[in-house]
Amino acid sequence: MIEEMRMQGLGVIADAVLPLGPGFTAITGETGAGKTMVVTGLGLLLGQRADSGAVRAGATQASASGVWIVPAEGPVSDIVSDAGGSLEPIDDSRSELYVSRTLNAEGRSRASVGGRAAPAAVLSSLAEQLVVVHGQSEQLRLRSAGAQRDALDRFGGEAVARQRGTYSEAYARWRTLDAEIFEISENRDRRAEEADRLREALALIEATAPEQGEDVVLSERAEKLANAEELRLAASLARSALSDEEDAADVSGLLGEARRHLERASDSALVDISAQIADLGYRVSDIALQLSAYLADLDETGPHELAAVEERRSALNTLIRAHGSLDDALALWETGAARLAELDDDSGRLERLQLERDEARAVLESAASALTAVRVEAAGRLSAAVTDELHALAMPDARLEVEVRPGSETTHGRDEIAILLAPHPGSEPRPVAKTASGGELSRVMLAIEVVIAGTDPVPTFVFDEVDAGIGGAAAIEVGRRLARLAENSQVIAVTHLAQVAAFASNHLSVVKSHDGAVTASSVRRLDGDDREAEMARLLSGLSDSDAALTHARELLRLAAPTHC
Repeated sequence: MIEEMRMQGLGVIADAVLPLGPGFTAITGETGAGKTMVVTGLGLLLGQRADSGAVRAGATQASASGVWIVPAEGPVSDIVSDAGGSLEPIDDSRSELYVSRTLNAEGRSRASVGGRAAPAAVLSSLAEQLVVVHGQSEQLRLRSAGAQRDALDRFGGEAVARQRGTYSEAYARWRTLDAEIFEISENRDRRAEEADRLREALALIEATAPEQGEDVVLSERAEKLANAEELRLAASLARSALSDEEDAADVSGLLGEARRHLERASDSALVDISAQIADLGYRVSDIALQLSAYLADLDETGPHELAAVEERRSALNTLIRAHGSLDDALALWETGAARLAELDDDSGRLERLQLERDEARAVLESAASALTAVRVEAAGRLSAAVTDELHALAMPDARLEVEVRPGSETTHGRDEIAILLAPHPGSEPRPVAKTASGGELSRVMLAIEVVIAGTDPVPTFVFDEVDAGIGGAAAIEVGRRLARLAENSQVIAVTHLAQVAAFASNHLSVVKSHDGAVTASSVRRLDGDDREAEMARLLSGLSDSDAALTHARELLRLAAPTHC
């Protein structure tokens, strides 16, 4: 439920707050006062396309914000949480959701959901859970086959939803198997070539038998062997400098001489230094031994090992060129066998898939027939219920029929849904798109929503001039039906008819004022004499006409809850 909405810089509205709340809210006002801007502002909050033309003349931006009362847990809470926003708890079961959207004069917009910036797509996701908007465009949408199918499925409730889910799963399974069979059948030659290439690649990998990181190790070893003489000279000179039996001036000899000199002294400080020199001597000896081992290794390997290393590197480079890296070659070795087995088994796999597809087709046929059956049953009930509503909406001779016809197979089933209307006695039911006038289409749409609300309630309905093209007794019945719809949902209706506004539990008026060249509108809640005056204006164009005021009071008494 929308608790409150605020609009700033939107069309002729400079700054207006709409106190909405539960029940039926009627929004009225003079032509050009900005009633439609209310629907435009709500559309911004519901993620609809932002049009920079809606920004008030002279303003740099327009904005709309709203406060929704939503369940503390459920789809809405999940969408807000995924967007990084949060709800404000009211009690254990309800929370407040703050939504806003700003549109600048260049056409760029920014949205906020639960205190966090969010793309307009998040607003659209929330709209699917919170609001159903009906305006002239939605009436046109009712003419589409998809909208008519959705209306029937909503009315069918859990029974249709369950069968539709079963059908969708069966359809997806059959399509997947059919696509696999097509891929194998149509690409048999390509798959055979792939198998040959894979078999050759796996054979080369197996023959080479690479190890993880082997190319790096061999590269380092090759570099070492290629510079063996330079390395041998460096290591030999370093060893000689550290320890050489023929050279008394090597590091080991000099350290020994220094130690002998200190050992003759009796000073404790020199004794400590002597111990440190002894430790250096041991370390020098260890390093000299390591250099000797390094030289011995170089002497043992020699040129013959370098040739072997280069030969091995060449074999590994063949794999690297073919696969991009040694790691990729090893990865192919891990997965290639399974893929090769799959490709080699095409004939057997094709037979198995065809059997599975036949079984899936049988399941799909059963699911499609079951979905058609529940739709046919729901169509009969929907036809009767909407026909009764149309009789109450001043279409006493109208008859509505919802037909379920065989159609093309899609993810929604294989049924084609058609809503037909026979507006007069003896007339044949024809598609509502070709039969209904604008006023009749408005009433058909309202009747369908009233009936569907009993099985698939919607939190909020917004009607933009649903009373277009009607008046008199039909308008009174439209108002009565909107009031009935408001018993279980929030209803917001922009209307120009007093007969409709009379049934509202909350009446808001969009008031236009003139201040030089600037036109601004604001919104007022109407009660008592103010509401009677607005009703009189709607009836006659005069808010102070005694006759119109009398008629307005009569309408309000008629619309009082005890008369509904």
